[in-house]
Amino acid sequence: MKQRLLSLDFFRGLTVAAMILVNNPGSWSYVYPPLEHSKWNGCTPTDLVFPFFLFMVGVSVTFALSSRKADVSGHTSLIIHIIRRAAILFAIGLAFRLIPSFDFHNLRILGVLQRISIVFLVISLLYLKTGTKPRIWLCISFLVIYWLLMTVVPVPGYGPANLEAETNLAAWIDRTVLGEQHLWKQARTWDPEGLLSTLPAISTGLLGIMTGDWLRRKDVADADKVSWLFAAGFLSVIAGLIWDGFFPINKSLWTSSFVLYTGGLAAMGLALSYWLIDVQQYKSITPPFVAFGRNAITAYVLSGAIPMIFKGMSGGMFRAYGAFLSPFNASLAAAITLVILMFIPVWIMYKRNIIVKI
Repeated sequence: MKQRLLSLDFFRGLTVAAMILVNNPGSWSYVYPPLEHSKWNGCTPTDLVFPFFLFMVGVSVTFALSSRKADVSGHTSLIIHIIRRAAILFAIGLAFRLIPSFDFHNLRILGVLQRISIVFLVISLLYLKTGTKPRIWLCISFLVIYWLLMTVVPVPGYGPANLEAETNLAAWIDRTVLGEQHLWKQARTWDPEGLLSTLPAISTGLLGIMTGDWLRRKDVADADKVSWLFAAGFLSVIAGLIWDGFFPINKSLWTSSFVLYTGGLAAMGLALSYWLIDVQQYKSITPPFVAFGRNAITAYVLSGAIPMIFKGMSGGMFRAYGAFLSPFNASLAAAITLVILMFIPVWIMYKRNIIVKI
């Protein structure tokens, strides 16, 4: 029997709802600062959303694969399933960029769903084929290697290593390998979900796997699980803040300090949710967020597809709310309205126990 944590569904659903909220303001000209990404270095509440989701991908992997890991004879079919799922996620991410124009020449190859697919693929295979200690060492190694690459290796054509948006090593690799026409359209010279920065993103997923393994243990009391997870999360945050002094916390670069800082916060957030929901059984507020959490990818895809189909939807809501609200509140109200609209289909799916599995 697979274990299922209600707190994991809740925390993932809360994260997805927040992702929809910050991705769809009524007007990008009127967004409250906490609902915007940091301009470069630093971390806003909005910057926590994506790493929290990747962290929970790692936690989910342990619950999904733990019962099948021991059956080595079934690994081949399981690996095929993992690769297939990752490929579908990647393809959905590409489809978002292709529809409706099918402009392959300017197609952004990487993106949010593509990064999720790559991280899911790598950490699932590592979970299946390696033990706890190798995964810990790999997690640390990826962070250290990325730090050294970004701060020591000279950038061809630009000189010494640096962490500026357009002249750092990761940006150079993205332009060289993918080409400027296939990068993030807001910049075209670098990509926040680029190739090299996917390496530390894998470490974010591995932190989630470590957390999932810890929560699954039968020989540890719930109070001890929560206490130690809080402690580990707190130490991770402190380590991230210390590393920030010479490798700044930066979501766009997905720096190693960013991984430790956000991973620690995610661990503490999940620990709190686990204690309140799974241990203390406070479940009254969970259903709406569990609905989002159980069909997280569906909710995310719908939140991107519906505004794409109904162009001007957010702007129309912004103007309607603007008749009686300030511009910032009208923009926020439009975003909240979209979250509510996305809630309707996932709530129906939740009540009917429908879970879309890729």
